[in-house]
Order: sequence, then C-alpha cells, then structure tokens
Amino acid sequence: MRQGALFTPSPLKTVLPSLTKSEITALPYPPDVLPGPRDVSTPYGSMRVYESGPKDGVRVLLVHGVSTPAVALGDLAHELVERGYRVMLYDLFGRGYSDAPNLTYDSRLFTTQILLVLASSQVSWNNFHIVGYSLGGGLVVSFARYFPHLVSSVTVLASGGLIRPYHVSWQSWLLYRSGLLPGCLARWLVRRRIRPKDDEKSRSRPQQHARAGIEAAEAQKYDPDGNCDATGGVEFDSAGISRHRPGVTVSSIIRWQVDNHKGFIPAFISSMRDAPIYAPQGDWNALAEILRERREKGPRGVKDPQSGLRAGKILMVIGEDDPIVVKDETIEDATQVLGHDGVEIVVLPQGHELPITNSIGVADAMEDFWRRN
Repeated sequence: MRQGALFTPSPLKTVLPSLTKSEITALPYPPDVLPGPRDVSTPYGSMRVYESGPKDGVRVLLVHGVSTPAVALGDLAHELVERGYRVMLYDLFGRGYSDAPNLTYDSRLFTTQILLVLASSQVSWNNFHIVGYSLGGGLVVSFARYFPHLVSSVTVLASGGLIRPYHVSWQSWLLYRSGLLPGCLARWLVRRRIRPKDDEKSRSRPQQHARAGIEAAEAQKYDPDGNCDATGGVEFDSAGISRHRPGVTVSSIIRWQVDNHKGFIPAFISSMRDAPIYAPQGDWNALAEILRERREKGPRGVKDPQSGLRAGKILMVIGEDDPIVVKDETIEDATQVLGHDGVEIVVLPQGHELPITNSIGVADAMEDFWRRN
C-alpha cells in the first residue's frame, strides 16, 4: 500500500478496465460469476457484495475465509437459494473485488464490514442466520458476541478461532508475529510462500507436485509445526471452486489474487497476525455466556424473536480429514469453551475444503439445525 493511502484498490479498478469481455469471462474469478453483484462505496473503500434469493426468504449471511474470496462459497449460496433462502455473501476487505483499507485486519474491521454489508441491502436484515467458513468462523463468533439480537443462529464451518497455538510453525511466527522482518521483506517472502505454482509448471512435474502436496497435507495432519498459511492440504488446494466451474481450482483463485490484487498480501499478513484465527479467543468465552443466558430463559426466550440466538447453541461443521482445523482438538476445545449444551457438532468426510466440495451436505446440516431450533 502507498504510504498515506486510505486503501489499495481492487482488480475491479486496476485490472478489469484493460481487459476485453472475453478475457474477463476467462478469469478464475469473473466479477459476474455469482448472482446479484453490487459494489458498495464505504469509508474503507469499495466492497463487493452478492445478494440473491426470494425477498421474503429466510436470511442467510455467508462469510468466507482468509485466502479465498466469496466465490469459494458460491455453490453453498446457490444451494441455499434453490431451497428458498435469501442469501448474501461478500468479499472480505483485501480479497477478490473489495478494496484493501490501510488498517489492521482484526475483528473490529471485519465486524464493521459485516454491518456495512447488512446496511447495503434493500431488504431488512434484522433477523438472519450467519455462517462463517475458516477465518469467517472466528469473525461470525465475534460479530454474534456483540450483536446477538440480530442473529437467529451461528454456524461455523472448519472454523478458525480455536486452532491451538502450537500449530504455528517457526516460519509463520517469523513472518507474521515476530516483528523482526522489514515490511517489504515480509511481503516478498509471504508472496513466495503462499502463491501456488503456475499450472504449467505443476503439470510439467505431475508426480513430484503430487508427492509434495501429499507430504504437505500429511505434515499438517500429524506434525504440530504444520504451515497452514501456505496450504490447506492437497485436497483443499486442488479442489474445484464450483461444480459450475469445474476447471477452476482453489489454487488458481489464490494465484490470481496474489498476482492481481495489490492489497491482498498486506491484508493476508495482517489477518494472520491480528484476526481471530488461533486460540485463545475471548469472543468465544463471551458468546458462551450469551448462549448460556439464552438456554436459561427456556421457552420464554424462544418466543422472544428480539433475543437472538434462541437455541442457546451454535452449529459447528468439521471435516474428518481437515489438516488445519483438527477434528478431535476442535471438538474438545469447542465443548470446553461453549459447554456440551452450547454447541452441536457435525463431522463430514472432507478436509478443509468441505463447504466448497460438499455444499449439499453442509446445507443439509445447516437446514436440519435451523428447523430443529
């Protein structure tokens, strides 16, 4: 980011104006790939929002993760719209087609962005289900802690916020937390570290590439020094971003962002350092108290639509083979923080990519939870 600049503009302003229509369509993340797009001007720069589904449908807000923009939850959004829900999702600041403000990327900034997203809609969003994936899980917990009266329920998918600190490798500590590296050097190193290799180079050494990916995934699954900032495991990196775009992978989306969004790397570094990814997170303890109060209200609280979080518990969906959000650890820690009555856990047979590759299973789990609560 330029010194003194309020924000770094997204590729919507810096890249797309120089491309032809066919070149834009061929992008890994075209600006019209999801229905109902709009660009919202805010004091923090422009942000990209998508909203679709019947105006009288039950509201669902989706919040994506640290490295992939809103398109990663596109199939889940499509699935919910087909079931009659009104769905809104958006690019976090510094991702996709949202500008990157020259600020700290912590819960305060992201909670403010959620409020801006809600305020940008032409329909009321005073009572909605909020769903967060990966980093988004920690963000929606933080939002619900401060605005529980707005939220019908909280669902976290392969959620950040409870990842045990021993999973931070020495490389991650040096790059994001130590403060020992000059900013320009840290940005250069992080860019090299998280940018997936070009498809052509990967195809030229398919066996070596596959072996490296498998070793990386296994290291993260069994080694406490896994580098979850650099890869989500081979299944995540190679996952198709959508069944409607089978040739586009998570890796190609991340590579496009690294190459074309000048604010992405600074936003990513600050998010890894300042956003609610690793435990302990006070927001979870605060939310646990709110949920306990809701449960103690019993039937009276359930009948009061203004109370929010009426079930007194959240839904947590975890991947059986997730190398980042380790199933057994997360179940233990979530139960300890929220209590056995404060969380309902569903385990699906995927890795960290579970809402991307199994949108139907995730939608089924959420809808079942909503209907029972």
